[in-house]
Amino acid sequence: MTDTAIGTENEITTSTKIEGGTCAPEECKKIVMDGLWHNNPGLVQLLGLCPLLAVTGNFINGLGLGIATIITLTVSNTVISFTRNWVRKEIRIPYYVLVIASIVTVIDLTMFAMTPNLHHILGIFIPLIVTNCVIIGRAEAFASRNKIPRAALDGFMMGVGFTLVLVILGGMRELIGNGTLFSDASVMFGAMAADWTIHPFNEDYKGLLLAILPPGAFLGMGFLIAFKNIVDKKVTKNSAIKSPL
Repeated sequence: MTDTAIGTENEITTSTKIEGGTCAPEECKKIVMDGLWHNNPGLVQLLGLCPLLAVTGNFINGLGLGIATIITLTVSNTVISFTRNWVRKEIRIPYYVLVIASIVTVIDLTMFAMTPNLHHILGIFIPLIVTNCVIIGRAEAFASRNKIPRAALDGFMMGVGFTLVLVILGGMRELIGNGTLFSDASVMFGAMAADWTIHPFNEDYKGLLLAILPPGAFLGMGFLIAFKNIVDKKVTKNSAIKSPL
């Protein structure tokens, strides 16, 4: 996590520092919408792109890494918010890494015990959650400045927003590249998911190899970012029409 990235995060979220216990409905709504759309880690902040692009060969891989990221963000934000007044500023970054690494270690060992096949597929990208700029960024920019309810909600919604990008990109690549959806569901859900595979196209569809190769990940991510920008522009334009100066 670079100082530049942390600085950018500070600028983005300074306005979300609010004293008090629980957040008011409007404040909670802002946190939710920031995580899902306005400040989405993958589509706006463009953080954590390495695992996002690397593991999204199919829907299930993206879902597995997404769930691990949601848990890490939610728990780390909660712990860091709880201890924020006890940690000196000089050691805050090493402390964040220690907290995040402890959580990720538990998740890694749990996945190895419960879903060994998925753990094998995701490989090094589970331990590398520790260095994910999204998690350290939220710890520094939000959790260390807000009380537990808001910090936990922020971590959860940022994780959900990141997971949505993972599963949408993974689903797109799997659908175009292999002509299937949920093809490896059994690695996460066991034998009961062996017949969950969906074949939207006819049997003659061979798939587009480019979609499941690394260039396909970059192209798919570009299309998702472009789609979001188009939607934002249309919303802004419609708002301006409805509320003329």
